[in-house]
Amino acid sequence: MSGWPILSTITFLPLVGVALILLMKDDSEAARRNIRNIALVTTVFTFVVSLLIWIGFDEANPGFQFVEEAGWLGTGITYRMGVDGISMLFVILTTFLMPICVLASFESVTVRVKEYMVAFLVLEVLVVGVFCALDLVLFYVFFEGSLIPMFLIIGVWGGKRRIYASYKFFLYTFMGSVLMLVAMMAMYWQAGTTSIPELLNHDFPASMQGWLWFAFFASFAVKMPMWPVHTWLPDAHVEAPTAGSVILAGILLKLGGYGFVRFSLPMFPLASADFAPLVYTLSVIAIIYTSLVALMQEDIKKLIAYSSVAHMGFVTMGIFAANAQGVQGAIFQMLSHGLVSGALFLCVGVVYDRMHTREISAYGGLVNRMPNYAVVMLIFTMANVGLPGTSGFVGEFLTLMGVFEANTWVAIFAATGVIWSAAYALWLYRRVIFGKLEKESLKAILDLDRREKVLLYPLVVLTIFFGVYPMPVFNVTAASVETLLNGYAAAVSTASTVAAAH
Repeated sequence: MSGWPILSTITFLPLVGVALILLMKDDSEAARRNIRNIALVTTVFTFVVSLLIWIGFDEANPGFQFVEEAGWLGTGITYRMGVDGISMLFVILTTFLMPICVLASFESVTVRVKEYMVAFLVLEVLVVGVFCALDLVLFYVFFEGSLIPMFLIIGVWGGKRRIYASYKFFLYTFMGSVLMLVAMMAMYWQAGTTSIPELLNHDFPASMQGWLWFAFFASFAVKMPMWPVHTWLPDAHVEAPTAGSVILAGILLKLGGYGFVRFSLPMFPLASADFAPLVYTLSVIAIIYTSLVALMQEDIKKLIAYSSVAHMGFVTMGIFAANAQGVQGAIFQMLSHGLVSGALFLCVGVVYDRMHTREISAYGGLVNRMPNYAVVMLIFTMANVGLPGTSGFVGEFLTLMGVFEANTWVAIFAATGVIWSAAYALWLYRRVIFGKLEKESLKAILDLDRREKVLLYPLVVLTIFFGVYPMPVFNVTAASVETLLNGYAAAVSTASTVAAAH
């Protein structure tokens, strides 16, 4: 693959599908079917091409691979792409979930189909770009650009309160990112470059690190989202179409966690060490508080949305534990959550397409009419709880191990989140799936059709596979995580030595 700009190919390949869709002028049913097929073929092909970077990836190399550079804005700002063991898997996750989102929208989205598919393809370009960008300015363009198609997906194809939810989503995430832009400018003036690999090796003054850390934290904490800036997420999930919720939970929440691992920990190690107690506190509150809030929900989507906030609490704790188990567990948890929460939102979409309601009280006894659906939903519910044998267990267990090593009390409080998640997840499952089939409206409901099986069964297989055998993920991330933590430990140790000498 030497000489072939594979990352740029993967990033911008969906634009070919966009061009083909925009060329279609007709608005007939046949044209809409062709638009859906073009979007599906484009995203599947992008996924297949993205697998080449996993095949050609050198697991022993902790640095950036498949690096591409080209002149761009001058004065040291270049178009620079590359992936390491941390970012590569997020590229694969994005390209894997996109065809699922497109296929999930085949029957549920019937108006403005052309614009809808264009929005999803453009979103794929921007999100893949975030994970591949090796220049601050390029990263920021992709990072902020991803807001626009998601804003449109919620605002145009969402539910009754879609305008409110889309503006809340946009304003929350955009306001946090303004501080990050100011910090990036300060980093450029201090280091004289916007190259991320060079900035990773630059020692920022201790007095500057705190301000830079907070500026990046403001953006990434909203994106995760961490408590107390999480309130945009339930509204966005409830109003978004099913595929919008899948990509929001599966990919967009991960941009915050990826940012912490890529920027906060390695570039501002002293500030990360100083503010770790703050992150622990916010994470534990998120895990316990949002789990209790989830127990009170009457809307299925809202309950799963609050569970996402709780699960992201484990991720932030693991990252700032700054040890191998914590960071590896956090990365694995993000990848697992991308599969499991995306699948849960697809499961909600299955019954919503049939009944047009997400109220928990509207269901009950579905196992009698939908046995296949009941099994699939059970597997993803158990993965969400963190049952051993599912991918959800591996990430939660490792992050708790890492946090226990760093701070025992934090780990003890966070571990209660496993109990809370079992409470709300099993309560939801019992209400929806078990019991007598008494409601007349449910007596004719049909089980999973062929399209829905194609959507959900691969996610079932991956959830169990990575739960039983997580090594393919750890083999990729190990070298990059080790290098990151060695740099972090060296910086903190040097600062401690200097402080002791004074």
